[in-house]
Amino acid sequence: MPDSSHKRANQNTFSLKRYIDQSMRQVDAALNRHLPKASAKPKTLHESMRYSVFAGGKRLRPILCKAAAEACGGNPKNSLILGSAVECIHTYSLIHDDLPALDNDDYRRGNKTNHIVYGEGIAVLAGDALLTLAFELANEAKPTKRYKQNDFVGELAKTAGHAQLIAGQVADLEGEGKPVSRAQLRYIHERKTSALLTCSVKLGGMSANCTPRQLEALTDFGYHVGLAFQVIDDILDVTQSSEQLGKTAGKDEAVQKATYPSIVGLEKSRKIAAELTTKAYQALKPFRGRAVALEALADYLLKRDH
Repeated sequence: MPDSSHKRANQNTFSLKRYIDQSMRQVDAALNRHLPKASAKPKTLHESMRYSVFAGGKRLRPILCKAAAEACGGNPKNSLILGSAVECIHTYSLIHDDLPALDNDDYRRGNKTNHIVYGEGIAVLAGDALLTLAFELANEAKPTKRYKQNDFVGELAKTAGHAQLIAGQVADLEGEGKPVSRAQLRYIHERKTSALLTCSVKLGGMSANCTPRQLEALTDFGYHVGLAFQVIDDILDVTQSSEQLGKTAGKDEAVQKATYPSIVGLEKSRKIAAELTTKAYQALKPFRGRAVALEALADYLLKRDH
């Protein structure tokens, strides 16, 4: 991790809370622009899409996208449409995740899940519509010298597809109630969580015309911070209340889902999360102190309590 003098220097000029608050406002404004109006036909579908997108959430992925663009010296405004695309994919995955056929949950982000409010059919279609909208937005993003719209669309498609996000969900579903090794659990987390966080920072860098070396560093950062994020999620599921999490606590244990605490225990899980975060910090060395927001976000994700 950065040394203490480096942290003190950054803290003198950077407020993570202010950065997150400002970025969330920018992301929400962008999402509001890009999503169909609730009054547009078919009204129920568009209401359902907006219900889940604006039901709360930390906007972590689009904020990471923006921070990566800034680390590469780009205009963060150019990253907002790509961050919105990633958030659409993330929200679609949550809507489908919560369906009775998958995780069967009644709460998400402190609110009733989409299928509880709108019914299973509309929830499935709202998720489908958000996934499709993501590619539409990526195709409208501003190209750079190195990266064009087909690069943005391809990155999203690969991340959301059969070998990454969906593969992780399948492995997670098939692993319920069965003995799962640590290697198998890592496979699930790499695809179900880390892949989309990695995609977020890569797209941010690409929107800023990042160099191949910068893109490699962002990929390394996203991979490790994404894994750390999921390990902490596993820990919070068994240590926090439903009110704190905004979703049903203890759900993983109830359905006998493999998690880091269930395999290696809580203390070892915390150690693994810290080690992964250290590797994420190390990945940012090529930026020579210009990735202050990414560093602060990695630390925040490690220490979060919800």
